[in-house]
Amino acid sequence: MSDPIQTAVDDTNQSKPAPAETGLKLEEQLATARQEAAANYDRYARSVADLENFRKRVLREKEELRQFAVSGLMEDVIPILDNLGLGLAAAKQETDAKAIVGGITMTLEQFKGALGRHGLKEVNPIGLRFDPNFHECIAHQPSAEVSEEHVMQVVRQGYILNGRLLRPASVIVSSGPVTEPKA
Repeated sequence: MSDPIQTAVDDTNQSKPAPAETGLKLEEQLATARQEAAANYDRYARSVADLENFRKRVLREKEELRQFAVSGLMEDVIPILDNLGLGLAAAKQETDAKAIVGGITMTLEQFKGALGRHGLKEVNPIGLRFDPNFHECIAHQPSAEVSEEHVMQVVRQGYILNGRLLRPASVIVSSGPVTEPKA
């Protein structure tokens, strides 16, 4: 029969690898860890480079958009410039003021139409209740025809671009009918 103490000692010796074997496994693990670290650093460096390239591309595209965003509007305005030039040449030769006024009126309507196609709307509040969000009151005047706090005259037209106020309308607001001072 075998000695139980000797068997326990033999089992302990068998489960421990030799020192050279342990060093070899650690070196393999270290080499594997270094390869993973190098691969991770490579992915990191590529990601940083991709992010920088993306940032530069976005800035370039943003600048191009800014430069050419109004090209559609300019294409609509160029014929209006042509018509103004023709109108000016005709005004130098024409003596009939009504014909000149008619030409300028047509050109103005063409210009308003072009701007309207690009989202510009006029704020025309005559007869409407004064709204400080869209109107700028420059004066109050008494009026028997226009209700109190309603717009009776537009001094400078206001404009809205695609739902956003660009410039409020400068208006004169009614202060109601004239009241006689009590004596």
